[in-house]
Amino acid sequence: MNKNTKITLFTVIGLLILGMAFFPKIKSMFSSGNPQKESQRPPRGGGGGAGRQQLSVTAAILRPQLLRSDLYIARGVLLPEEEVDLTFETSGKITHIYFREGSFVAQGALLAKVNDAPLQAELRKLQTQLPLAQDRVFRQGTLLEKDAISQETYQTVTTELEKLKADIDLIESRIAQTELRAPFSGVIGLRQVSVGAYASPAVIISKLTKISPLKLEFSMNENQVSQIPPGAKITFTVANDLTTYEAEVYAVESQLDPKTLTLKARARYDNPGGKLKPGISASIQTLISEIPDAIVIPSISSITEMGRDIAYVYRNGVAQEVEITKGYRTASSVQVLSGLSAGDTLLVTGVMQLRNGLPVKISEIISNPTE
Repeated sequence: MNKNTKITLFTVIGLLILGMAFFPKIKSMFSSGNPQKESQRPPRGGGGGAGRQQLSVTAAILRPQLLRSDLYIARGVLLPEEEVDLTFETSGKITHIYFREGSFVAQGALLAKVNDAPLQAELRKLQTQLPLAQDRVFRQGTLLEKDAISQETYQTVTTELEKLKADIDLIESRIAQTELRAPFSGVIGLRQVSVGAYASPAVIISKLTKISPLKLEFSMNENQVSQIPPGAKITFTVANDLTTYEAEVYAVESQLDPKTLTLKARARYDNPGGKLKPGISASIQTLISEIPDAIVIPSISSITEMGRDIAYVYRNGVAQEVEITKGYRTASSVQVLSGLSAGDTLLVTGVMQLRNGLPVKISEIISNPTE
């Protein structure tokens, strides 16, 4: 490498080093020379409330209303007013069955009968002795008036007459036991025996059920006992039926069940026409109380922040935060005890985006959604 080449190489290296050292200063000189681009940059930060975009929301004007609080109690079961397994009081061969299965029978109707031929024969035998015994008492009474017989003789024949009458009553009661009669009016079920079968008090002939009215049995906790006393009205529904039925509570168990800590209660439903059948389950509701002039808001219009329940009202074009105290709750609404008043314009939608003082635009005024 000759001398000129060395000089050129060192000169280039020196220029590179100088360029790297003065490059930031040169860059800043070029940047400061174009103030128009810097001035075109948008300002950072706020620019006052007037520059913020309005949030579109829906609102409702609050009005006092009657709040009906329905409390779901439990699932209950419909029971017959009366139900009994029909059996004979005595034993014997069944000679007649008078009822038609599944039919309505009136109280006292004769349903079936067992053989009573021996008892009927015994009754006729005693009845034939009755006139003679009565005549004997008459004759002895006449003789007693004439002092022809003693008082003891007269008492003997009267005693025999009374004994004969008692024997007749005994046989008639035994004959009555051979008849199966309906103890109350109701619907009789399927028969379990046939004519000619031997019946005894242990043999069930059929089942008799009184289905009008019906009893509705359900359970409630100790807090609900004072709210649902005897005489309270409850409503219930059954599966595959859109009708709402009403029953009246008539009895409550005297003590809590130690296992479930609940009380059993029963209500009575008239069941006209026997439409509902015993044994089906029912969903029960009852009206606990009515709160007049209540302020009620939709549940979606309030939020909880740092342990406070808050809602937003519309005032002077902006959202204003108010702290509220909640009362009774339903599935879709909540009662407000304090913080809101009748006539306030409640912001219903967009609550999660709202902030105190945020400009809002009401796109729609809706009616009180809880009505």
